[in-house]
Amino acid sequence: RFLVKGGLAGAAVYVAYDQGLLGSGIEGAEALKKAQETLPPAIQEWTDYLGWEVRTAQLPSTPKIDFSLSASWNKGVHTVMSALSEAPTRACEYTVEGWKYVKNLVK
Repeated sequence: RFLVKGGLAGAAVYVAYDQGLLGSGIEGAEALKKAQETLPPAIQEWTDYLGWEVRTAQLPSTPKIDFSLSASWNKGVHTVMSALSEAPTRACEYTVEGWKYVKNLVK
């Protein structure tokens, strides 16, 4: 069981890497676009193979995703770097406030 599960997990990671999902934001966006173009014909092919009668009008259209992976990544990096650049100043401020609090307690 463990080997089968491990093999499936490894295969999933390999496919994700091979399709560009683990690369840059641009590669991920290209992989998403490719999947959106490939999915409806693949569903139709499988329904034909299985003998199901499915009209294309009944199939829901793939959702349009207006999401910029690279912009979100850049915003996250900017937020983290901004917080890290402010950390020493904030640490000094909190230290001063802490000392004032301790001095007031001792008095």
